Amino acid sequence: MAKKEENIQVAVCTYLKLQYPDVIFTCDLSSGMKLTIGQAVKAQKMRSGRGLPDIMILEPKGGELGYAGLMIELKTEKAGNKNGTVKQTDHVREQQAILDRLEKKGYMAKFAIGLDEAINIIDFYMAL
Repeated sequence: MAKKEENIQVAVCTYLKLQYPDVIFTCDLSSGMKLTIGQAVKAQKMRSGRGLPDIMILEPKGGELGYAGLMIELKTEKAGNKNGTVKQTDHVREQQAILDRLEKKGYMAKFAIGLDEAINIIDFYMAL
């Protein structure tokens, strides 16, 4: 079981490549990575803002009234509550605000606590 968010992200990417090889996806590459100050400043200048999802699957699903793509914000098991929700912090609220904005723009946008939940969300989405 992956403990660090970056390990979960790598495992999700591996799963996508194996299970859905034709799907185009990308990741927030700086998530969990140690950057120099200069790299961090450059990365910040190249984004619309903070809180971008970790996994971005660029695959429309569900027909005309469906989704433009799937956006997943990954969390480790320790970031989750016993009821399956994400523990609320200022950072999580900021991420939720981005997910809400993405949903209004036609994307399915979800938190996933751990690898198993991420895979379940991906499989559900891909079956649409």
